[in-house]
Amino acid sequence: MIIGTRGSSLALAQTKRVSQMLKSLGVNTTLKIIKTSGDSFTDRPLHELGGVGAFVREIDERMFSGEIDIAVHSMKDLPTERPDELPTAAALERDSPFDALLTRDGSTLDELPDGAVIGTTSLRRKSQVLRYRPEFDVQSLRGNIDTRITKLESGKFDGIILAEAGLKRMGWDLPVHQLDTDNFCPSANQGVIAVVAKYGDESEDIVSHINHPQTKIETEIERIVIGNVGGGCIVPIGAYAEFVDNDKIHVRSEVLALDGSHYVAVDDLISADNYREEANQLGQELVRKGGKELVQEALDKMANVE
Repeated sequence: MIIGTRGSSLALAQTKRVSQMLKSLGVNTTLKIIKTSGDSFTDRPLHELGGVGAFVREIDERMFSGEIDIAVHSMKDLPTERPDELPTAAALERDSPFDALLTRDGSTLDELPDGAVIGTTSLRRKSQVLRYRPEFDVQSLRGNIDTRITKLESGKFDGIILAEAGLKRMGWDLPVHQLDTDNFCPSANQGVIAVVAKYGDESEDIVSHINHPQTKIETEIERIVIGNVGGGCIVPIGAYAEFVDNDKIHVRSEVLALDGSHYVAVDDLISADNYREEANQLGQELVRKGGKELVQEALDKMANVE
């Protein structure tokens, strides 16, 4: 079975995990590295690359052409609208969903001085940081995980914010400060590795054996909620669903202005038996509160900047 993946150290670590899980089922795999537009243009923010699917499009094309059998992704990179022919056959058990702050001197977000320069690749994180500390200078930080840490160490930033899951997958034990989900609601599907297969193909059935059912449901809920307001991963939207027991799932989601000055949010328990309908209701509530207007406001402002 041929696995397609990006070539970053993090992507390769994720793919290695999938390969090992498949090997335990008696399935041998080979690796094909695919360079995506998100990897090629690291000198500009993701929203300027047409953001949605920047790390996915070229890999999808290789699946359609038959060059690869399955693909491994950070699930948060997958757009909410996907080709029916390329289902997510497995969501691995979720790693840490949290954002993590890494600073040169070990300071927390509260301890950093006014005017501190914070680097992030994410407009969501930028908005949340500015909501929490509007006096910070938040700047774009592209590049793979190694590059971002190097930029911090070189003194270009006082702190950078990364997904904690990525650091753990790399096996790095760094002195990070975990950011709480109350103030820093994660991106939908953050901390989840997805395996995409071709619909009806033998690979879809094989990969389904490494799926983690609860994680798959949580990720679906997050996608349903943010799907109601649109905008995908290129605007400031967070969504996080978590089973609290076998019957109930805690769901929170928010849409923010680019400068963090205002936002709308939902926060509720839903039933595991009726999760799709109730997740859709939460998404509609987010719309009623003004979520779509905030998404459009962000898109308009980004278009004007460009």
